[in-house]
Amino acid sequence: MKCKTCGEKAVVNMRQHKLALCKKHYLAWIPEQTARFIKKYWMFGPDEKVLVAVSGGKDSLSLWDILQRLGYNVDGMYIGLGIDAPLAEGRGIGYSDESRRLTEKFASERGLKLHVVDVEKEYGNSIPVLADLSHRGQGRPCSVCGMVKRHEMNRLARDLGYSVLATGHNLDDEAAVLFGNTLAWSKEYLLRQGPVLPEHDGLARKVKPLCRFYEKEMAAYAMLRGIEYIYEECPFSFGSTSISYKELLNRLENERPGAKLMFYLNFLEARKHGLFAEDVTPITPPLFNCPTCGQPTQYEGKCSFCRLMEKASSQ
Repeated sequence: MKCKTCGEKAVVNMRQHKLALCKKHYLAWIPEQTARFIKKYWMFGPDEKVLVAVSGGKDSLSLWDILQRLGYNVDGMYIGLGIDAPLAEGRGIGYSDESRRLTEKFASERGLKLHVVDVEKEYGNSIPVLADLSHRGQGRPCSVCGMVKRHEMNRLARDLGYSVLATGHNLDDEAAVLFGNTLAWSKEYLLRQGPVLPEHDGLARKVKPLCRFYEKEMAAYAMLRGIEYIYEECPFSFGSTSISYKELLNRLENERPGAKLMFYLNFLEARKHGLFAEDVTPITPPLFNCPTCGQPTQYEGKCSFCRLMEKASSQ
């Protein structure tokens, strides 16, 4: 297989795009496409301050690398969750410790600014402990983890003056979420899903510049750029519905290359032309502000995050 641009030996063959590229042109193609998506979906401009949520994984670190290469004013934010489950037998290091090490190494080697929030040091409890308090020891901590991360991302973006919050969600992530929301016919979530969630009530604009890249494409980018990242999934994600959806969509993709991209793009196009417009009331911004942290909440009184922290401090 030869590179479509220069004719040299290709290192990446993207069947869904009918495109094969060598290392040089692949590492140029990814940022070029990212810049195109940023412009197409009006994500942010060259003068805006962008905060990238980085986890130590391939997608978020690659996104930070890409935006820095494109010349954007971009810094990183890492949230330490206190997940100390060992990565593999005999390695002797926990998931959160390793992800933080790799994130700090990435920032240090490139001279980039990284903001670190340690949930346990900041609030006195790790995510697994908070999940036990919230669910009385039942179920996975994914919902609590998501709530805490959203709160901290919003807080840091607000406090430090970032107008844009970028996450490394790739096409596989977005297609799996879309598939789940479609199965449940969750109209409110479907209306909100997209590359951009506009800013409102003091919350930064949230963007997903990698939303049209396959997971394999981002893995190839990270490898070819020499980005060291954490390979293991979160220990608590095993058996999650999102992973099941990804496996189903991967089987479809193997039979029909480009199916995931078509599924996602056709949804965005249908939503743009008024999907659900006749029978769904538009989502209104939150009406209240939490008296403790000041963040918007749909309910009068303290937000879910502050209620959980209050419960944890009383134990």
